[in-house]
Amino acid sequence: MPSVVGLLEQRELTARRRVDELREEADRIQAELAVAEREWNEWVIARSRVGEVLAPEDGDAAGPGASQGLRDVGEQPVRPELQEAVKPKSVVPMWRAGLAWSALSVDYQRILQALADRNRLGQGPLTCQEMAVAFGLDPVPGKVEALRSKAKRLVARGWLAEPAPGRFTLTKDVAGQGGGS
Repeated sequence: MPSVVGLLEQRELTARRRVDELREEADRIQAELAVAEREWNEWVIARSRVGEVLAPEDGDAAGPGASQGLRDVGEQPVRPELQEAVKPKSVVPMWRAGLAWSALSVDYQRILQALADRNRLGQGPLTCQEMAVAFGLDPVPGKVEALRSKAKRLVARGWLAEPAPGRFTLTKDVAGQGGGS
């Protein structure tokens, strides 16, 4: 008759193997998701650029007021509809100078505000687990991973930097924006 400890070890080994398999599958799916999001973002940018090119100009483009829409040489004009607060579950726009935080959903703005406060106090990068606690959430894997996904999306769009794996901070340009909202 097998020992109880031996049976427990067997079950533990089986459970550990299952966890390893699921982690590998999750990593594979995350990699596929990153590629798909990047491709989707490229299409969103392409459609936006074509829309800007095809949009009728107000007045004569060669006239004296033609450059009033640009803030600086090489800088895109900020479209008013992007400055309006967006609905949750919306696309995170690529960061560019002059784009207000209000272009992001409230969840993303909350992350930026937490990092701006931390930056202002000179406390350095923040982990997603620390963010969860700061937002009053239980630091359970589901909540932490949801924050990590949002933070990674903000990194990919130029709003945040990840100086070390899992540690997030505002990019220099976004931090210099002074809150942007």
